Amino acid sequence: MSNRDIIVIGGSAGATAPLKQILGRLPPDLPAAVFIVLHIPAQGIGILSTVASSAGPLPVRQAENGMKIEPSQVYLAAPDHHLLLSEDRVFLGRGPRENMVRPAIDALFRSAAISYGPRVIGVLLSGLLSDGAAGLNAIKRCGGISVVQDPSDAIADEMPRSALEATIIDLCVPGAGMGDVLSDLARETAGAALPIPPEIRLEVEIAAGERIGSDNLLSVADPVALTCPACGGVLSEIKEARPMRFRCQVGHAFTGDILAKEQEGRVDEALRVALRIIEERAELVQRMATDGRRSGRPAVAEMYGTRAAEYREYADMIRRVVLKSLDPPVSQAEGLRVSP
Repeated sequence: MSNRDIIVIGGSAGATAPLKQILGRLPPDLPAAVFIVLHIPAQGIGILSTVASSAGPLPVRQAENGMKIEPSQVYLAAPDHHLLLSEDRVFLGRGPRENMVRPAIDALFRSAAISYGPRVIGVLLSGLLSDGAAGLNAIKRCGGISVVQDPSDAIADEMPRSALEATIIDLCVPGAGMGDVLSDLARETAGAALPIPPEIRLEVEIAAGERIGSDNLLSVADPVALTCPACGGVLSEIKEARPMRFRCQVGHAFTGDILAKEQEGRVDEALRVALRIIEERAELVQRMATDGRRSGRPAVAEMYGTRAAEYREYADMIRRVVLKSLDPPVSQAEGLRVSP
């Protein structure tokens, strides 16, 4: 029997501080490899040096395609690539974005789950919305251990809380104590292997860049009357997913809350476009009313003047809706998709 020798860590807004605490406490003889996905921009720089400076005795590498996995090493996801694990090797996937990001936490967690099952320790740190919750659920379904940062200890508590709602979490630990906990867990014997759910394997293939195909998608999801915000395609709801999730035929994936967030931005944009068009229409018919008066056509001038007033009323109504949409209080650092 093997020990739990694969530790996968995901984080977003506010995750840098607990990550530093974790890496600073891991021993040089850690009998496990550590893999990290932080939500970083496609051209992100400085993340490697930030993590490496906090890693204590463990060397930190940026993951490269085909790199062999070794214990007592820290592997950091490369920008704009999914970090995937298979057959003791690291692979970089160029599959579709998940929750509008690549690398995605869930993609790493799923690939670890199907490749290493009960040998996996999944860790979810501070962050917004529900990234990582589905991946932790996959780790649990394949026999692994799930750990989340205590929400009361997180700068952004939404990701840990979403995971606690989506699956059975084994440990909820403050960032300062998590390094010691992971060191102890890594030395424990892994449990028995469990059957790999086919839908988890399919989603790993999508992250790797495999063509999804409508038939394959229908086997794990049901089409719904929703549009993918990334490509405009039809979305399908993943069957019995926790948390609620959707995929399109291209492979873009969204949890329900992140899809709602994307829709909110599009609604605001559409309202602003409508406001501009109506204001331009009001300006045009007002000029036509003025022209009617100048040319001695009072009836025409009155008709266009009335229309101009109506359009201005419509514009005022839309403007009030736009302003009202900005009124609800935003959560801390809401909208950030990049860790500080």
